[in-house]
Amino acid sequence: MRRRRRQHGARQAGFLTTAAVPAAEGRSRPIPATAGIGLRAAHHADFLATRPAIPWVEVHSENFFADGGRQLQVLDAVRRDYGLSLHGVGLSLGSTDPLDPEHLRRLARLVRRVEPALVSEHVAWGSVEGTFLNDLLPMPCTNEALAHLVSRIGQVQDALGRRILVENVSSYLRLAGSEMTEWEFFVALARRAGCLLLLDVNNIFVNAANHGFDPLVYLEAIPPELVAEFHIAGHSVVEAEGETLLVDTHDAPVTAAVWQLLEAALTRIGRRPVLLERDARLPPLPELLAEARLADQLMERAHVRVA
Repeated sequence: MRRRRRQHGARQAGFLTTAAVPAAEGRSRPIPATAGIGLRAAHHADFLATRPAIPWVEVHSENFFADGGRQLQVLDAVRRDYGLSLHGVGLSLGSTDPLDPEHLRRLARLVRRVEPALVSEHVAWGSVEGTFLNDLLPMPCTNEALAHLVSRIGQVQDALGRRILVENVSSYLRLAGSEMTEWEFFVALARRAGCLLLLDVNNIFVNAANHGFDPLVYLEAIPPELVAEFHIAGHSVVEAEGETLLVDTHDAPVTAAVWQLLEAALTRIGRRPVLLERDARLPPLPELLAEARLADQLMERAHVRVA
């Protein structure tokens, strides 16, 4: 675990004070409404050697926070020919700890360097009193949490000088005291914070199974204009105290049921960039690319409208 430095105000953290929210896209190659992959270090060499015919990739922002080195060289090489999305896992937007000014400074520096088409982060918390937890923990769907997140997202957008996307995470316990549904929470968050949504379709499916709601109701409640990207991934099924639990593990191919839910999302919301995530048990790069192209096949079907 690492300790986080305390923040003593927006000005000391380098936050801008303007309330204006800039556009969502930077100056890298644009990201089309097609499939992309999460590019991990194990695939860097193969990717650069083969230059696969896929329009865009997404990387975890924190893996490129160093001042230099091979990782940044790879990222510079990739962004010359591919659309680039930065996806964060460590801002801890939902924590009550102040935002980590050093983390935000490094993220802002990376954004300036590579000018990604999209920047995203999870709606989750992961730090308590300066101690960082290696997890993305869900937020209670309360008005207090909503106001807290609106403020935090505003600070991030001001610091980066651009709009961000925020992602729904998986959850395994029903949180007490919720005042609205998860989908109502995310719609209100996007509207009040002036951000956009990154809908993780696998997480919607996982949470629907774990908490007993209809994932199609979730999708029907999301205004299409708020959605900028979809994520898909594999999950695991575990038995816990005699009950079946789905866990968002990113270590397996996307299930047939999640592909079906993605098709429903595309039909309801329209074509968007679709990112295939895989973080463990990584297959060979050609196999990952072939799986990602299944999303393109879904988008090519006649009943999926163009946004």
